[in-house]
Amino acid sequence: MTPEQRAIVKSTVPLLETGGEALTRHFYALMFTEYPQVRSLFNQAHQASGDQQRALANGVLMYAKHIDRLEALGPLVGQIVSKHVSLNILPEHYPIVGTCLLRAIREVLGEEVATDPVIEAWAQAYGQLADILIAAEESAYKTNEQAAGGWRGRRTFKVAQKIVESDEITSFYLSPVDGKAVLAHQPGQYICLVVTLNGEEVRRNYSLSALSNGQTYRISVKREPQGSVSNHLHDNVAVNDEIELFAPAGEFVLRESQKPLALITAGVGVTPALAMLDAAKASGRPIHFIHCARNGAVHAFKDWVDSQVAAHPQLKRFFCYSEPGPHDQSDAQGLLSRDLLAEWLPENLDLDAYFLGPKPFMAQVKKHLGDLGVPSDQCHYEFFGPASALEA
Repeated sequence: MTPEQRAIVKSTVPLLETGGEALTRHFYALMFTEYPQVRSLFNQAHQASGDQQRALANGVLMYAKHIDRLEALGPLVGQIVSKHVSLNILPEHYPIVGTCLLRAIREVLGEEVATDPVIEAWAQAYGQLADILIAAEESAYKTNEQAAGGWRGRRTFKVAQKIVESDEITSFYLSPVDGKAVLAHQPGQYICLVVTLNGEEVRRNYSLSALSNGQTYRISVKREPQGSVSNHLHDNVAVNDEIELFAPAGEFVLRESQKPLALITAGVGVTPALAMLDAAKASGRPIHFIHCARNGAVHAFKDWVDSQVAAHPQLKRFFCYSEPGPHDQSDAQGLLSRDLLAEWLPENLDLDAYFLGPKPFMAQVKKHLGDLGVPSDQCHYEFFGPASALEA
């Protein structure tokens, strides 16, 4: 890109700050209409909620803001690459996105604003970003392919076990049909399933809820009221059925540290924390496992967590139920307040905190941790959308 083109892209930042979501809504509508073959790459539930549009708008805005200093994007590029690798995004997908993005810029902003020099500058900017992502994704695909138990593209697995964990969550143990080893994953990573619903291919990411063992993967899926894939898995997928998977991916992983560890989750957000807990328990570091659920009927993995606490004295667990049943036993009732979190966290707040759950829960935990003085760079979470949405 020329300095003039970078300046033009940066000049569009105010327009993206006020109209970015309108732009990305138009972009997706255009792309799905003219290139229906890419629909399977996008979660339509996130489309319906607007999360996908907000996430893309935030990404485009951040890229425009830092077009002359891409290192300032921080972890954003890595998160995008991981998501793309999990879904098996390929180089041939990028021209489709580029064509639709440039058309959306012209059609939403209008020809008086989106002049030919603006479109040319954004074409160069998109081409630069596409080259960066394609190279990074190819590196990840090659690493996955060459690693022990690794593969590239689709691999067929069968359901070895299907176990009900609560009224809402069921675990699926997946083993490769070829009988060979599987790629090791880091605690906190996810895997992408490919299923066919009503004749249409759909891809969905699910956290891996057990430590890597080289032979199988476990996902634990919550039945969502309007979740087409989760309901399909619960109702229609049985032991010995086959499912295609792409290799594990994800940046929300347990990092090496000897600081006290806090795992704070709600609902099905517990799934990656289970693998993190299992991985960290042998380190000897203090671990505080805090989980929130509506009640005991929907609380999955309670017995397993309790068994880990019984076997490892450095591990403490706390359960909070917002709508407890008459016979439920928990450590607190209601929502996870700042005072309750302060009581359950270690005295030493120089700790590593990992939290995951519904968006309102994560927003409150993020605020509570900040108010209590936990360093922000030691607070880790996975969130679909602009991080600023958790500041409210």
